Amino acid sequence: MPRTGRLTTAAALLAAISALATACTGRAADSATDDPKADVTLSFWHGWSAPGEVQAIEEGIARFEKAHPNIKVEVTGNMTDDKINQALRAGGDKAPDVVSSFTTDSVGQFCNSRAFADLNPFLHKSGVDKTKVFPKTLLEYTQFKGNQCTLPLLNDAYGLVYNKTAFAAAGITEPPKTWSRFVEVAQKLTKADASGDSYEQVGLMPTFHGYETTPMRLAAQWSPTYFDADGRSNLSRDPAFAKMLTAQKDLVAALGGYEKLERFRSTFGDEWSAEHPFHTGRVAMQIDGEWRAPMAKEAGVGFEIGTAPLPVPDDQAADYGKGYLSGTVVGIASGSKKQNAAWELVKYMTTDTEAVVAFANAIHNVPSTLAALESPDLKVTPELRTFLDIARHPKSGTTPARADGGTYQLTFQDFAYAVEKGGVADITAGLAEVDRQIDTDIAKAE
Repeated sequence: MPRTGRLTTAAALLAAISALATACTGRAADSATDDPKADVTLSFWHGWSAPGEVQAIEEGIARFEKAHPNIKVEVTGNMTDDKINQALRAGGDKAPDVVSSFTTDSVGQFCNSRAFADLNPFLHKSGVDKTKVFPKTLLEYTQFKGNQCTLPLLNDAYGLVYNKTAFAAAGITEPPKTWSRFVEVAQKLTKADASGDSYEQVGLMPTFHGYETTPMRLAAQWSPTYFDADGRSNLSRDPAFAKMLTAQKDLVAALGGYEKLERFRSTFGDEWSAEHPFHTGRVAMQIDGEWRAPMAKEAGVGFEIGTAPLPVPDDQAADYGKGYLSGTVVGIASGSKKQNAAWELVKYMTTDTEAVVAFANAIHNVPSTLAALESPDLKVTPELRTFLDIARHPKSGTTPARADGGTYQLTFQDFAYAVEKGGVADITAGLAEVDRQIDTDIAKAE
């Protein structure tokens, strides 16, 4: 599951990119000369911290070391992208050889700054055809301008998790498939509290500060094009963005308005707590990933859980089933002097079907290879099957990698915050300003 939290500020992210690009000149990936059969110790940094997740990593590393007795792996968990960037800038023996990141938004930064080695030569030497191993969308978010500096390590798909018991009580027989029906269902499931000033239950928390509900994940249901053929920001010229923002703003109004919803949301607490508002019945539908249903079951909820793809715009009903995809990525530090050995670890974690399936089963994520998605060893619950289908859907999408990392998404997200509050009179004109800012930030990062 992701541990991305909220994206950092655009200024801080641009500063980190600039510093990393200055420090990381890197080595050519195909010039790695270390002997992968020699005795060696690798340093692997990752971001997982929950006990079950850490155990799953350790079990996977133990299987790798058994298959590669000459390679020992020192594992360091709970590492953020900031810590990773600092270590890569500093270099030396204390820097990691292999790194995983929850933030697919950082891939453009990692590739453009040459902080991570291009994995294409390693794939070629190993005879791995990446287009036959990984789903197309996952390859899109793990490379930048042909530099495959990361590979996918499990996959997150986003859909709708809902309270089937609440649905039945409201006379709703199936999850909504179109946006207009989504609004109707959300309204029907929303109940005021005794005071009338707040909620006993809200059908959905639609604001963009609400956990996994982000502009990028909603926009995916409109199949947008973020950049044109020349690489320029396309938000004001693709009607999908204005349509999504208008639809979300109208949904916020339909459920009581921004201020009332935000007051209610401020009582929710931590997203990863057992007291998540979906678990406690305060929210009937949740935009979330494949991990939410098993987490809710582990919390002992007193209702039946359903999962479904997110609704699509009414004029795209034929595309129902698509969704937003992201996931964890893994790469090899360009400064590592053990790149061939490091590749053995990366290849194992990302392409070995048994390893990918075991990890996916352990932490309730969607597998990241085509073979693992079809493996009979994959533990597929009815809830997980929804997200597997979203991951396979040909029109599921992601946010493209750019040299400024996730800064362009921050700029879009900040604008979306203003729209949902009612602070933007002309959305299309505002998006044109967003385009100009995005183009400026990318030019500075390149």
